[in-house]
Amino acid sequence: MSDPVYFAFTANGHPEFIFKLTSEARIAEARRIVSGEETESVHVMGRIRKQRKDYNPRWDFHFDPDTISFFTMAIEVCDASPHYVNDHLDEACGAFLPGCFWCPWDSKVTREVPAAEVAAV
Repeated sequence: MSDPVYFAFTANGHPEFIFKLTSEARIAEARRIVSGEETESVHVMGRIRKQRKDYNPRWDFHFDPDTISFFTMAIEVCDASPHYVNDHLDEACGAFLPGCFWCPWDSKVTREVPAAEVAAV
């Protein structure tokens, strides 16, 4: 495990969604996406936790850092916009987003969030 590094993704015009990575391999993958080196697996997926985090204050949920990966294509049952997930959080982890697994197809990792920006939240 390395020190946490934060990244943001956008999804079809929604406000940024910030997520934390602690795996050196995942951090390296995210940096390749941001740099443009990786052009296929640019979407983010993982299990959600129904809890707001200081580093992602716009949303009432976050990704569990230990479950995050990146994808090119995923099954439809885990696709939803950040706003839809937030608005239907009480239904998540059942028929909606089974197993709390979220894979927003429109997501694209766009930037590494500087530590100072995360600390300022």
